[in-house]
Amino acid sequence: MRLTLHTDYALRLLMHLALAPERLVTISEVAEAYAISRNHLVKVAHELGQEGFVETLRGRGGGLRLAHSPDEISIGHVVRVMEEDFRIVECFDRAANSCCIAPACRLKHLLREALEAWVAILDGATLADLVARPAPLRRLLALTG
Repeated sequence: MRLTLHTDYALRLLMHLALAPERLVTISEVAEAYAISRNHLVKVAHELGQEGFVETLRGRGGGLRLAHSPDEISIGHVVRVMEEDFRIVECFDRAANSCCIAPACRLKHLLREALEAWVAILDGATLADLVARPAPLRRLLALTG
């Protein structure tokens, strides 16, 4: 299983915001800290805002902050919202499935079970869990305070 860059960036952005709760954070700051595309991060931040994970404040002195406490943000929820789909094999998409063994295949059931277990583990974690030991993360991201 593999997450898209979109989801990866969303999780990184949320972690960054959780590590700097005392102030607004800019997209440029996060892009620079992670050495990732600012343009892609703008799209991620927009979607996180639309989904209610972050608050965005425009204009001079604007930026981003978490809309909820880190312990209220489920990693599983973030991943389900940010990922377009979880079709890890062709047969997970009934409309496009052309696999000739799909009606008798047991692999799809095993993979579905594995996917459900994976998401269940993510559901058991919060953003607070990801930043529970903030000092090393803050140092690596050059966050002060």
